[in-house]
Amino acid sequence: MKVVLVVIGKTDEQYLEKGISKFIDRLKHYVPFEMKVITDIKNTKNMKALQQKQKEGELILAQLQSGDELILLDEGGKSFSSRGFSNFMEQKMLRGLKRLVFVIGGPYGFSDEVYKKSNGKVSLSAMTFSHQMVRLIFVEQIYRAFTILKNQPYHHD
Repeated sequence: MKVVLVVIGKTDEQYLEKGISKFIDRLKHYVPFEMKVITDIKNTKNMKALQQKQKEGELILAQLQSGDELILLDEGGKSFSSRGFSNFMEQKMLRGLKRLVFVIGGPYGFSDEVYKKSNGKVSLSAMTFSHQMVRLIFVEQIYRAFTILKNQPYHHD
């Protein structure tokens, strides 16, 4: 199974980029992984939130391939412990998925079309994080899930 993380816009902060790269490099020892960055939409100041979500939604859906399972990172999603998330990932692998696609949306969330196409939602916290910080937190959690599955000492209960 390949894990794909789709994000809107580039990471602006070098410290976040460095951390994200660190965990992506580590992750590649466990699972094929790719982070796809969708370029920020231009002239969003002249758009309403709904229009921006629609345009981002079209770009997100264009990233999908037939047979992909789409999971949205969404505040209304299911919360997991790190062990629970590792079990979630294991179940996806056991199902024989070709690609598991996670998406971190833009500042206004997802369009209705993206929600309809999704196979589930995951919440990292009841707190709100910047969508750039979520990238680092989530990539680390994917890495942690695989170290748990391999019984490696990265995670301590």
